[in-house]
Amino acid sequence: MKKWGMILQVGFTYIGTIVGAGFATGQEILQFFSQYGRMALWTIAAAAVLFAWLGMKLLLLSHEVGARSYEDLNRYLFGSRIGQWVSLFTLVILFGSTTVMLAGAGSIFSEQFRFSYQAGLWVTLLLSYFVIIRGIHAILGVNSLVVPVMFVMTAWVLRETLQHPEAGGWLHGTPEIPLLRIWAAPLLYCAYNLSMAQAVLVPLGGSIKDRSILRLGGLVGGIGIGIMLLTCHIVLSSYMPEISRFEIPMGQIVQSIGKSMNFLFLIVIFGEILTTYIANVYGLSLQICQRTGFKVKPVVSAILILTYLISQFGFSNLLSTLYPLFGLISTVWFGMIIWKRRFQ
Repeated sequence: MKKWGMILQVGFTYIGTIVGAGFATGQEILQFFSQYGRMALWTIAAAAVLFAWLGMKLLLLSHEVGARSYEDLNRYLFGSRIGQWVSLFTLVILFGSTTVMLAGAGSIFSEQFRFSYQAGLWVTLLLSYFVIIRGIHAILGVNSLVVPVMFVMTAWVLRETLQHPEAGGWLHGTPEIPLLRIWAAPLLYCAYNLSMAQAVLVPLGGSIKDRSILRLGGLVGGIGIGIMLLTCHIVLSSYMPEISRFEIPMGQIVQSIGKSMNFLFLIVIFGEILTTYIANVYGLSLQICQRTGFKVKPVVSAILILTYLISQFGFSNLLSTLYPLFGLISTVWFGMIIWKRRFQ
């Protein structure tokens, strides 16, 4: 029972790291899958297989390398010199996306909960600090709480959606889009999300000694992500094409179902932002500590303060410049993970 508990914790942490705010709002699923009609069923299946296979491979490879942070893995994948630059660039992107996550948490508090923006920032910072300084086991615990709630909420939305007149919309419609673009979507989606998730998955793989826990945890995580993708796709497809006009399509659907459940859905979105924020800060702190030799607590505090300061001004211009380049590097990194066979 203890072993299966650890397997579920690894799987839930994997899911919680991948399933961020973009996933929860439905915007990512709409852009990468649902807009392609019934072909999305096959591309979601392909994405689930990739997440399960490469999630296991990433965890096991990190275990074999004995990686303390994602820099150790990148040095192994690309060599010492190139790996160092890849890790440095990843650090910049992680910091940028971490700042955006914090700003998103503040916006939820101000726009939806009617609290101040600053209150949202400070609640997120304090919760994150007390989780991160307790290490990887606390991060596993938080995801073990948030992810099951997320599954329950998504299942409820699916049940309500199945009563909608257009509930079978996910089985119909094939837009005139080149097949290359359709099949590139799951590859790009997996490449980007896995390269971001390495911040917490690599040290997780390096810290757990039992390979079977990592293997089964990666499998559980990949299957869980696939189930979440399919569930949200069915929900979104039932309200297409009107729902594609909204910035937060899942939020719009939940609001139409019931206002009380809309509040719970917002709590889930905040939880997903929190788990991704924690994962990013944890990964950043490990790499900085490894490079500098500083203690964990002051490094974590410094990262939290910096993200707080920058979240006052926004980070969109920098991210719009860096993200296309990061997408390219993610694809190369993705290919290297597939190619490496050390642990097999």
